[in-house]
Amino acid sequence: MNLAPLAGGVDRVLDRLVVPGFSRVGPAVRRRLPSWPADPRPDALAGKHVLISGATSGIGTATAQQLADIGAHVHLLVRDEAKGARLAREIGGDATVWRCDVGDLDSVRVFATSFGDQSIPIHALIHNAGVLPAERTESAQGHELTMAVHVLGPVLMTDLLAARLTDDARVILVTSGGMYTQSLPVADPDYREGTYSGATAYARSKRTQVELLDRLGRRWPQAAVYATHPGWVATPGVSQSLPTFEKVMGPLLRDADEGADTTTWLAAISPRPEGGGLWHDRRMRPTVVVPGTRATPTDREQMWSWVAEAAGLLSNPGESNPSQTGTS
Repeated sequence: MNLAPLAGGVDRVLDRLVVPGFSRVGPAVRRRLPSWPADPRPDALAGKHVLISGATSGIGTATAQQLADIGAHVHLLVRDEAKGARLAREIGGDATVWRCDVGDLDSVRVFATSFGDQSIPIHALIHNAGVLPAERTESAQGHELTMAVHVLGPVLMTDLLAARLTDDARVILVTSGGMYTQSLPVADPDYREGTYSGATAYARSKRTQVELLDRLGRRWPQAAVYATHPGWVATPGVSQSLPTFEKVMGPLLRDADEGADTTTWLAAISPRPEGGGLWHDRRMRPTVVVPGTRATPTDREQMWSWVAEAAGLLSNPGESNPSQTGTS
């Protein structure tokens, strides 16, 4: 009996019902389906260099550990070097700590110059750093902080390091299911109008990540560019920023290892999956489920124009201009 159609149906039902799909129920059920993709080889990343931001807590720490466990030389991009050094010791294997505040474009440029000077080939670049402020906060360059940390910094960093990406490179933006609730904020990307909500700002910036995947893939053609949705995960960030959500959903939240799984899988699996999609539990998922949130090609191009200008991108990826700060 061919069980593939049944397995696919179960997977889609989990997706559409949201709570079982995004909670710890999702991986518990999906791992038992015959359609669950195979794990990477135990030495899949041996000798390969992987960069990850936001690695000192939660999903980032779990991802860094998983990468190290399958042989990667993990480069930890951190704001607090002492925390980074402790993590490097804890995960074992090869780990290097780099200071970089992803939300500060000047810091990103300094890091990219220092890293680029080492001529290290990049197999995977994982943009995991995240922030969910209670009040509207601006980056050093005057941009709304969630947009700076989740979009501008990662795009600029990847652009500056593009020459170091290998022909099998993967660029992974860790996103959120919250993006399903928002449309692309073309008219007000810096959230200067209306009453500010940190959760809304977070979701809007995550929607921006997903809607720009195709454009980023064309800019960095040697890499496959993905967004990964980790599901609903119990992390320090959730405890601090969404205490009510944690209280209600606590028993159903995934642990950090479950949240990190798809990001690690995409970084390590061979052959490399096609880029340009939103991934969750090792499968590409729909990017629109709520009516009225679908972006048009014009919306995406307008948003890309704003991102390119705000981040201070130059015409060609890999170029660096320390004088460009992306100030609004």
